[in-house]
Amino acid sequence: MPEKVRAVRHLEFLPDSFDGGSNQVLGVLSQDNIMRFINIETCKLLFDIGSPEEGISTAAISPNGRYIASVMENGSLNLYSVQALTQEGNKPPPSMFKVVQDGSKSTSETNKLIMKVTPGRSEGSWKSRGSKIQTRLLKLQGNASLENKENELPGGLNKKRLRALLKGFGEYPAKYRMFVWRSLLQLPENHLAFSSLIDKGTHSAFVNIHNKYPIKSRKLLRVLQRTLSALAHWSAIFAETPYIPLLAFPFVKLFQNNPLICFEVVATVVVNFCQHWFEYFPNPPVNVLSMMESVLAHHDKELLQHLIKYNVTSQVYAWPLLETLLSEVLTREEWLKVFDNIFSNHPSYFLMIVVAYIICSRAPLLQCNQAADFEYFFHHRNNLEITAVIKEAYRLMEATPLDIHPQRMLEDFIPLTKGQYPIFNKYPKFIVDYQAQERERIRQDEMEYLKERQLAHESEAKAEEQKAEDEAWYQKQKLLREAEEQRRKMLLEEEEKLAEQRQRLAAIKRDLKVKELQLLDASRRRFLNYQQDQLQMELKHLDDEIARKASMREQETAAAVQDVEIRRMELESQRQLFEQHLIKDQEAVTKEMKEKVDAHQRKVDLEDHCVQRLMEIDREENQKAQTVTEGNVAKAEQKRIDTDWRLQVLQRLRRDDQDREKCYEELVKLLHDNRVREAELLKAMKETEEKKWEDIIQKEAQLEEEQKAAAAADEHRKQFLDDKINDALELSEKLEREDGYFERPCDLKARRTERGVEVQQVLRSGNICLNDLSAFVQSPHLSLDRRRELARQERELMAEVRRLRQRLISQAKSRHPPAHFPATTWTP
Repeated sequence: MPEKVRAVRHLEFLPDSFDGGSNQVLGVLSQDNIMRFINIETCKLLFDIGSPEEGISTAAISPNGRYIASVMENGSLNLYSVQALTQEGNKPPPSMFKVVQDGSKSTSETNKLIMKVTPGRSEGSWKSRGSKIQTRLLKLQGNASLENKENELPGGLNKKRLRALLKGFGEYPAKYRMFVWRSLLQLPENHLAFSSLIDKGTHSAFVNIHNKYPIKSRKLLRVLQRTLSALAHWSAIFAETPYIPLLAFPFVKLFQNNPLICFEVVATVVVNFCQHWFEYFPNPPVNVLSMMESVLAHHDKELLQHLIKYNVTSQVYAWPLLETLLSEVLTREEWLKVFDNIFSNHPSYFLMIVVAYIICSRAPLLQCNQAADFEYFFHHRNNLEITAVIKEAYRLMEATPLDIHPQRMLEDFIPLTKGQYPIFNKYPKFIVDYQAQERERIRQDEMEYLKERQLAHESEAKAEEQKAEDEAWYQKQKLLREAEEQRRKMLLEEEEKLAEQRQRLAAIKRDLKVKELQLLDASRRRFLNYQQDQLQMELKHLDDEIARKASMREQETAAAVQDVEIRRMELESQRQLFEQHLIKDQEAVTKEMKEKVDAHQRKVDLEDHCVQRLMEIDREENQKAQTVTEGNVAKAEQKRIDTDWRLQVLQRLRRDDQDREKCYEELVKLLHDNRVREAELLKAMKETEEKKWEDIIQKEAQLEEEQKAAAAADEHRKQFLDDKINDALELSEKLEREDGYFERPCDLKARRTERGVEVQQVLRSGNICLNDLSAFVQSPHLSLDRRRELARQERELMAEVRRLRQRLISQAKSRHPPAHFPATTWTP
């Protein structure tokens, strides 16, 4: 697979009827939206379909392996014939041919010949996108002119010829525009460097870019976010520049299928065509705007004076066009045509085309007299012929004096370096660093706020959960109480129904008795022969009424109803018997009696209805009173419970306050006692310290006295020893004179002087050894008696010295701790 293939989206074998189902050809759809077909045995690329401009979204192969259907990213459906693709791939390569171009007439003939070798297939390739033919320029001689080197572009294109083509047609062919742009901008296609920038992830400055720029296409928004993040990782200034999304969006929309090319195009535009833009960051590039204003003043002073008259600065009429790269005021076709010319010329041409746009719009601008109108004009599309603007820009490039020409202040085009992208630091670093630090601080504050809010939400959720549990418990208790109350009410209702049923039975019995008496009275007085049918109807009506009421009775009233029916039959027989006697009564009497009976019946019914209604009203009033009484009792009980609870809480708090007050009083008392004791202790310590210092002073005085006494004793001993030594020396000299050892007086005097010096040196050294006879015995000629005498005197002297030392040591030990006196360290 090629190096640029970094990920595989889809794999599918190409069926072949001649390979026995082994399927030797594998189709691979990679991340660059190109599907390549490879022979898995020979690892040879047979053919591929799709292109970066027209990428494949999905693809499917027919079961017989003859056709390939693909859905492109632009929504179109393409159908490929496998047979045609394989035939085109099996054709022999075309022969290489030479193209000889004439160079400058001033150069030699050998330098004029340039051979262009074009490997690959000839025209009419099978690829739907049209294969891109890579060409190499093989120079026959190495002495090509500087002009030809500058005009040569990658991909075998020539800048001078492209400009001639652009002048002739006004734009590049739409089919090859992207290829021409890539060649003009000399994009290095640094895959590894771009991948390292992409791997750093989304920059914090563009995490919420969808809120500021709500783009419908999620893919386009994702590509824009990745491109801006790569720019911010490349240089920190782009994370702080507010207009960088407006500047990059047209290229993102144009190269959304190739993020690498999109990033490098934007980076090249920023490096070359946005020179000196960031020197006054965060303010607009005042130096660039002043250059444009100078050009406008030279070519159209009247328009500039009109703009100045209404306080319209270059930040209003030029900067909106620059920061959006004219994308707000031009259509897609116009914008592409303009950038064909911008990429084909010096970077200063971009500034000239903005000035040309302003000059070509002088007619509507001279009609504007409000600042809002000017701002609207430079932020919206206008009816302007873009070809005239391009021509005016070329005229400005040629007619502008060199002292104000932007070309003098802007550097020539410099492509991006291969391998790694160049460092971009042409901006005030301290401002960008400060803004980055502020953004990081704000982000940290936001993170802290989000953490605190999350903790608050969790605490609130826990509180809500606890509250819900408490509410559920209370609700459950409430339901249990309601269920208990409902059961009690049901029992009361059943008891009430039973009482009502008994009352109804008693009322029915009373009604039956009354009706029985009425029937007996009516059978005696009313019925006549000619009204027999009417009386039958009356009786039937009464029977229906009795039957209706009897149907409402329950099983307990069944026996009473049967008795009433039997009694009715008896009354019927008696009625027939009495009718023979009553037939002669007059009709008026019957009618009168009938009216009385009806009135009495209505009266009885009305009274019964009133009594029943009175009972119902009384029952409802009793029930309402009972309900109100129960509610009042419950409220009073709840109020009493609440009051008791509050009283208990207040009493408990009061007790706690009293206990705490007692504790505080005890603590204050303890603190006071401690302070008193500390003051006493401090006073005692001060007194002890004073006593100790007095003792120290006294002991130091005693030590000085003892040292003085020791020094006096040392001096006394020293004097004593000197005297004894002198006596011994005189005695030895006398003995020498008596024994006959005669020496010259000068020699004796010299020896005596030498002995005195030696003794003095020994005494000065402080290390006198009294048992060393070499210091005293000067001659071996002394007699034995004299030697015994000297030895005896020496022993007596040493004994005296020992006694003195013991006495001094005992006195020192009794008065002061023992001290070391080097001057009195004698060796016996």
